[in-house]
Parts: sequence; structure tokens; C-alpha cells
Amino acid sequence: QVQLVESGGGLVQAGGSLRLSCAASGSIISINAMNWYRQAPGKQRELVATITSGGSTNYADSVKGRFTISRDNAKSTVYLQMNSLKPEDTAVYYCNMVAGLLRYWGQGTQVTVSS
Repeated sequence: QVQLVESGGGLVQAGGSLRLSCAASGSIISINAMNWYRQAPGKQRELVATITSGGSTNYADSVKGRFTISRDNAKSTVYLQMNSLKPEDTAVYYCNMVAGLLRYWGQGTQVTVSS
């Protein structure tokens, strides 16, 4: 069983920054990719950023140039550095692990950006 625990969310003013962390634990055998998703009230969950096992990254157009996904393999942790935050970035952010046919989710962390 794999557990993902997010942290680092909070309230920030527009233009500010936050860094989210996702710590993985448990029986981690082979990870294909780690993702950050977000879900705003009344909207569908959307993919924000991906980092593959090979280190390739990909971002949603809405966050390109502002968000950076990275990982620390020694700590089994993935990060999402969010800069130049906008009110439309307000959402619950979820960490997701893809391991073969399996998908794991964290409990989510709230990010609120005030104007």
C-alpha cells in the first residue's frame, strides 16, 4: 500500500508564492510518473504538472512559466513550486502517483489566492 501526504497549502495574496510537497511512503516498487492535479469548486479535476521517472516534466498551459515540479528521490518527495499566483489558481491540489496500472492519490491541500 502506498500513502501520499500533501502539505504546504494555504492562503496567499495574488503574486505570491507557495511550495507544495507530496511525501510518498509504503510499498513503492516502480513509479512511472508523479502528477499534481487541482480541483476548483464546481469544476472538474485538472492535471497541472507531471514529472516522469526519467525526469521529463510537463505543465498545463495555464501554469507554464509560473509553476515548477521537481522531486527528491532520497526523500521520496515531489514538490510543486508555485510563483506569481493568481486568484484562478485557487483550488484543492492533489498529488497523484502512477505505478504501472495502479493510481494513488493524496488527500489534497487547499490553496487560496486572494486578489
